[in-house]
Amino acid sequence: MLNDLKPKEIVEKLDRYIIGQKNAKKSVAIALRNRWRRRQVPEDLRDEIAPKNIILIGSTGVGKTEIARRLATLTDSPFYKVEASKFTEVGYVGRDVESMIRDLLELTVNNLRARQQDAVQEKAAVIAEERVLDLLLPGSDSRKSQDNGSEDGLEKNGISSIDILENDNAIDVVSPPERSSSSTREKLRKMLKAGKLDNRMVDMDVPSKSMPMVEIFSNTGMEEMGINMKDMLGSLMPKNTKRRKIKVSEAMKILCQEEAAHLVDMEKVTNDAIEMVEQSGIIFLDEIDKIAGKGNSHGPEVSKEGVQRDLLPIVEGSSVPTKYGTVKTDHILFIASGAFHVSKPSDLIPELQGRFPIRVELHSLGREEFKRILTEPRNALILQYMALLRTEGVEVEFTDSAVERIAAIAVDVNERTENIGARRLHTLMERLLEEVLFDAPDIEEKKIVVDAEFVDKQLMDIVKDEDLSRYIL
Repeated sequence: MLNDLKPKEIVEKLDRYIIGQKNAKKSVAIALRNRWRRRQVPEDLRDEIAPKNIILIGSTGVGKTEIARRLATLTDSPFYKVEASKFTEVGYVGRDVESMIRDLLELTVNNLRARQQDAVQEKAAVIAEERVLDLLLPGSDSRKSQDNGSEDGLEKNGISSIDILENDNAIDVVSPPERSSSSTREKLRKMLKAGKLDNRMVDMDVPSKSMPMVEIFSNTGMEEMGINMKDMLGSLMPKNTKRRKIKVSEAMKILCQEEAAHLVDMEKVTNDAIEMVEQSGIIFLDEIDKIAGKGNSHGPEVSKEGVQRDLLPIVEGSSVPTKYGTVKTDHILFIASGAFHVSKPSDLIPELQGRFPIRVELHSLGREEFKRILTEPRNALILQYMALLRTEGVEVEFTDSAVERIAAIAVDVNERTENIGARRLHTLMERLLEEVLFDAPDIEEKKIVVDAEFVDKQLMDIVKDEDLSRYIL
């Protein structure tokens, strides 16, 4: 299982997408492996072992967010990223810190529900097929047949009341004495599976998506209320449906979705989601340096310290009420990150510092790292642009000199303007290939070689003008 990966294996998998930052990868790999270790210890000690939360320190574009995101992806853990600067202290207008737990659970429930629905698609399709046949032949289902009902249904949906025989391009009929409702149903079934009835129109009650809007305001914000009027009143309010004439193919899709939803045990889904969040959830708290105060400050700084104090019980371990049930945060892994240019980790309140015992500094990226980022990862920027242009029949080849030049320009612009790390490469690549991307559908030359000369021609005028490069690159 992915959750049973050894620390070295976790680092190897992260290396496929993230260049450098070995110390950060090592720290998150150990934190992840400790979760597996905790599940192996005796039960009486298991609940006493708390996760070792991490603070990643480094400027923008060095890979902090990517490390956390890839970590969650390769372990299939519930993951939620949120900016700490969006939170406000209780009593102020804004988001409550508990909302991140609710959002994480909501995402997990939706993901599990989608997986369960995919798992029962085959069974749902069988039931949906019967319902479509019932639309075509009202009163005749797989258990019983009523001739009168079948005739009415056939005529109502544009099918002759006499029996249907398959033909390659048409619907043939036979004389009434030979008609049998059950045999008609089976012949319709064959035609349905063959796609010959896809464009036929049927009358069907389709759920209406319109719901009355009810807004509730409080000091914690609308999204924190955890109130879903449809969930609360769904059993009391009549279902909103609308009679529509739709194609059989569309009806099949709608009914498949309905039946898949009915086949999913939502109580089990929510219980499993809560357990997953509690045992393997990961919350990435970005920009935590933005809520670090500097002591005797006033105004907004007071709210910053208040947010830290509100975060403390969540990170330490508490019970958060949600519309699906109570979630315990004792074993959720929190990974915080920040540039800490103005403040430093010691500016956080001591209690919160203590809940993030592991601190890792990510180093700035240089020319060699940029060269590797452009070419080595599985999602390397150069590979992405090559794949995009290949859809237009254009083959682009990047020489080593071009890669070297792009990396050098990225370092130069970062040093002379703001250092935004590897994100500078995205801007440079888009500017470099702008004309090719624009002309690709009509270009006659289907093979383009990007070398150092090509790079200089497209970028050097902008790079030389410092004021221009500040705005464009």
